[in-house]
Amino acid sequence: MPDERERSSGRLLTCAAWALLLLGLWLWGREVTEGPGGSAATTGDVAAVGRPDGAELPPAAAPLAQALPQRIDIPELGVQAPVVARGLDTRGGIDPPPFDQAGVVGWFAAGAKPGAPGTALMVGHVDTETRPAVFYKLSTLRAGKTIRVARDDGKIAEFTVDGVEVVPRDRFDARQAYGPRRPGRAELRLITCGGTFDRATRSYTANVVVSAYLTGTGG
Repeated sequence: MPDERERSSGRLLTCAAWALLLLGLWLWGREVTEGPGGSAATTGDVAAVGRPDGAELPPAAAPLAQALPQRIDIPELGVQAPVVARGLDTRGGIDPPPFDQAGVVGWFAAGAKPGAPGTALMVGHVDTETRPAVFYKLSTLRAGKTIRVARDDGKIAEFTVDGVEVVPRDRFDARQAYGPRRPGRAELRLITCGGTFDRATRSYTANVVVSAYLTGTGG
C-alpha cells in the first residue's frame, strides 16, 4: 500500500496532467506570434468570464524589458509566493514544483517572461492530501483585481485580472486558454486544478485559468 507521500504526490502529478498540452501550445504560439502582425486571435471571449457587467478595466501598459520573475503577490487572496523556473518533464508537460514545495509557483521558463511581450504562464498546486496549496483560492479571483510579479531587474510588474474561467477537462482548448487576448500586450496566465476531485481517477474534473495583462510598474 502506498504511503501518504506517495498518495499525495500522485494526486499532485495528476493535477498537473493538463500541462501535457503546453508544449504544443508553445510551439504554436511561437509560430503565429513570429509571423506577420506579431499576435494571434483566439476563438471565443475567455477573458469575459468572471468580468462584472460594465466593468471598466485600465488600459494596458507598454511591455517591459526581459527580466526573470522572483515572487508573485496576489493581495486579494493573501498569496505571497516565490516563483521558480520549471521546464518540461519526460512526458512533455510542465514539470510542476516538487510535492514538498506546494507553496511555490512554477513559471514556464521556455515561454514569455512576466511583464515582457507575450503570454507568461505560471502554475501552482490547488491542494495536497492534507492542506490547501498556493492556488487554493484562485477560482475566487475576479476581474479588476491586481497581481504583482517581482522581477530580478528590481521592477514590479503589475497585472490586472480580466478573466477567470473554470474549464472542464473534456472541453479544454489549449489555444483558447493560453493564447494572447490582445496584440502587443504583456499578459499573464495563472493555472491550477478546479472542479471536483474524482477519487476513482485521482484527478480533478476541470482547470482554473486566470487571465491578466500588464497595467503598471512598481519598484
